[in-house]
Amino acid sequence: MNHFNMHLFHEDLWELIMRFGLDAAVTFILIRLIYFPVHRKKENLFTYFIFNVLIFFLCILMNNVKLSMGFGFGLFAIFSVIRYRTEQIEIKDMTYLFAVITIAVVNSLTGSTVSLAELMFTNTTILVMVYLLEKVWLTRHEAVRNLVYEKIDLIKPEHKERLYADLQERLGVKPSRVEVGRVDLLRDTAELRVFYFEDEQGHGSFTRSRRDDGD
Repeated sequence: MNHFNMHLFHEDLWELIMRFGLDAAVTFILIRLIYFPVHRKKENLFTYFIFNVLIFFLCILMNNVKLSMGFGFGLFAIFSVIRYRTEQIEIKDMTYLFAVITIAVVNSLTGSTVSLAELMFTNTTILVMVYLLEKVWLTRHEAVRNLVYEKIDLIKPEHKERLYADLQERLGVKPSRVEVGRVDLLRDTAELRVFYFEDEQGHGSFTRSRRDDGD
């Protein structure tokens, strides 16, 4: 039966469901089981899952009208360079965004020349590599806190030790490095990003990711 020049049902539906199930499972493992336990950024979960789902369906449905693999990687290139106007995305967060887009493109646009075994191997390799890098080889996690700092004299390079000591006393964490953002000379304040390694902090210290500060 046809409605509005469209089939009511097509056998490709089962392939779509299978591909989406694989894509959703891989994305869930990558984001919810690998990314979130380490970085604890709840606001990024929505972005990663929705990006993956939108790219997947856009690619697979557009592929049915004979668009090439180049179309998918064109989307890949566009979204991989996104910067939100309100906040610059960190390199590792951009890498995870890059990964969820890659997973969506791969699972949606691979043709009949690619076997299911090859597709499974590709997805598994991505997950294994991310897991090893995040949980095994790079076990030291550098967290970050954002704050508005009023002792503007201490941001000078010659006062680095005093700045670090003051931040450690205030935040209860030992800074590994500090980035100075916008300086407001009218209010004598500066925006700082304080980085620290969580495994170097004492058991009694209270450390949170930068997004948890507002909770």
